Amino acid sequence: MKRVLLMTGGGRGIGAATVRLAAAADFAVAINYRDRADAADALAHEIETGGHRAITVRADVGDDAAVAGMFAAVDDAFGPVTALVNSAGVDGGAFRVSDFRPDVLDRLFRTNVVGTMLCCREAVRRMSTRLGFGGGVIVNVSSMAGTIGGRPGKSHYAASKAAVDAFTVGLAREVAREGIRANAIRPGVTLTDMTAQVRDNPAEHDHVSATIAMGRPAEAREIAGPILYLLSDAASFVSGACLDASGGGFVIDRGRNGQ
Repeated sequence: MKRVLLMTGGGRGIGAATVRLAAAADFAVAINYRDRADAADALAHEIETGGHRAITVRADVGDDAAVAGMFAAVDDAFGPVTALVNSAGVDGGAFRVSDFRPDVLDRLFRTNVVGTMLCCREAVRRMSTRLGFGGGVIVNVSSMAGTIGGRPGKSHYAASKAAVDAFTVGLAREVAREGIRANAIRPGVTLTDMTAQVRDNPAEHDHVSATIAMGRPAEAREIAGPILYLLSDAASFVSGACLDASGGGFVIDRGRNGQ
């Protein structure tokens, strides 16, 4: 069966690293982006130059009509998706609960939670054996934040990722007999554009590293590898799982009074 991957948020970071591995594994890849067409186009060119198939698709995953159009574009280019990785997300900034703003919360949950759900809906419509298709695999990119309530000022982000975890488990049970596997991956702090304040600030990098058992953040490729495992036949009996890719998990940094 032809393997077709749609990667939301695929132009940069974890998404781009996963696209590269998936293309090398002979997936046709559709790279979704919202704002950075340059990064997505450059990645697609790189994939095609390497002899593999790639397209880019612009869509805001929090927009129902845009999501439907994105999947239709992939249908036209490659046929129905057989694999979906939901990597598109926003971090919502840093806010104390007393400073929450409805516009920030709405965008955060619209992208991270509703967007994931809408994309899963469209994927199930194209994968379910009950609907006459051949099955498929879904991986939702969550975060270790959802297991610890987030770092200071990030409880809203953590809540959005905990919702992704709960949804993924429920989705997996619902479609398990329809040829679809669904799992979540929960990265720890990973060096991407979203974490530029850690990546580009030596003092903050050292502080965050001290809170990780392995003593360092992850590189994007170190999250992409486990995602490819979950997409592969090697994980054929793995569904409803939340896989921690956390460098051993969160530890208390005594250097800042345990904060």
